[in-house]
Amino acid sequence: MAADKSRFVVSAEWLQSQLGAKDLRILDASFYLPAQKRNADAEYSGGHIPGAIRFDQDKISDHSTDLPHMVPSAEFFASEVGKLGIGETDRIVIYDGPGMFASPRVWWLFHIVMGAPNVFVLDGGLDGWKAEGRPLETALPAFEPATFKPKFNGSRVVSLDEMRAIVDSGSLQIADARSAGRFAAAEPEPREGMRSGHMPGARNLPSGVFATNGRFKSLPELRETIEKAGIDLDKPVVTTCGSGITAAIITLALESLGHGNNRLYDGSWSEWGSRADTPIVTGKD
Repeated sequence: MAADKSRFVVSAEWLQSQLGAKDLRILDASFYLPAQKRNADAEYSGGHIPGAIRFDQDKISDHSTDLPHMVPSAEFFASEVGKLGIGETDRIVIYDGPGMFASPRVWWLFHIVMGAPNVFVLDGGLDGWKAEGRPLETALPAFEPATFKPKFNGSRVVSLDEMRAIVDSGSLQIADARSAGRFAAAEPEPREGMRSGHMPGARNLPSGVFATNGRFKSLPELRETIEKAGIDLDKPVVTTCGSGITAAIITLALESLGHGNNRLYDGSWSEWGSRADTPIVTGKD
């Protein structure tokens, strides 16, 4: 791994060299918005990285809420991933289709929230893997059930009430991973019934600026990108996005730079923008 690259990101070359290792678990965490016109389950069935397990972010989530893919309880998470044959000490490599879109969310869930120590994201995603002519399979992997012992850290997850207090006080930096158009209310939200704009005081860090062709930027580039958006890396940060998925890309960038004082607003705009009693501003700033 290059010295200027994130310690949480692995190359396709490295992953291919590790295929078949007993302690390796590869997760296909692909997730798409309707506008992307891709079907994650169909793509997995059509060909995935050998040994990869399909990880559905909406199935392994909190089903007591109408909000999408919210963080589940530690008990439910441990039970579900244990059924998939995943233990907390396994080396877990997560990928999605385009790379650096939905996979960082599952990295965040396993590593930051549930405390698994050896969790990584595949650089370039499945698209990059395929473009390089690397092996695929259609067979479903079969692993013996495992015991996953979580070390749940709920302090890294921000609730609606906490987010209200943060916005009202202006006490923490807020980094919003949605597109510039959605942030400024120049483009409509992709989900129905949502107001447009952003939280007062938030800074815009569109999720796409952290990678090129699905490959994560170098550490100096990540630092420049974040600081250019007006985020001070010496101060705490709360990340947010449309539904809590791409906010984790900012989290991955922050953690890669050694910034551990960050939290993720799980409800994100799906929650904030759907309410009538949350403050919203429009425009670029």
